[in-house]
Amino acid sequence: MAARLARMPSDADQTLHPDPDFAAGARSVTHHDSVRFEGTDFSRAHAESHTFLECTLRGACLDDVHLEGSRWSEGAWERVQGVGVSLVEASLADMVLDGCRLAAVSAWGSTWRDVTVRGGKVDLLNLRGARLKDVAFVDCVVTELDLAEARVDGLTFEGCTLLEPTFGRGTYAGLDLSGATLRSPRGLAGLRGATLSRAQVIDLADALAAELGIVIAD
Repeated sequence: MAARLARMPSDADQTLHPDPDFAAGARSVTHHDSVRFEGTDFSRAHAESHTFLECTLRGACLDDVHLEGSRWSEGAWERVQGVGVSLVEASLADMVLDGCRLAAVSAWGSTWRDVTVRGGKVDLLNLRGARLKDVAFVDCVVTELDLAEARVDGLTFEGCTLLEPTFGRGTYAGLDLSGATLRSPRGLAGLRGATLSRAQVIDLADALAAELGIVIAD
């Protein structure tokens, strides 16, 4: 099942966050409702367990940000950039991530529901042990995606390139990889229940045989 595209909040419904440096006022406020963070610098900010309801991050910087256990719902990230983004055990629901360029994203143990990641690039995305329901990646590049031990109930990749993704010991009955280009995947033998195209199965036959210890005679 494809992700339901969340309604992106409008500028008219939001209050513009007044401070370009989020860390300056982060300690006193932990609940953010209908706030637009435009060009805000979250670098090295600590927003663990904060709640963001109907909030938009637009052109924000998330370098080395701490968002562990944070909750995001009915909002959007637009053209967000960041290296070293910690979303460990965070929750994302009814969210759109549009045109973002992120790297070294630690999101193990997180929960994603009705999330669309559209365009952009994510390097080193760690979703180990995450729970994903009705999530869609569309027209983006993801390098070193780690889905080991993940519980997937609806995850699709349309027009995406996945470089060196890792699978294994997860629940993949709702994982559809048929719309993705897979390059050097690992853990193919653990993809029980996942959906692949016939062309992908043919292309990956040698790699799968190697993982299973099967010798192919010419």
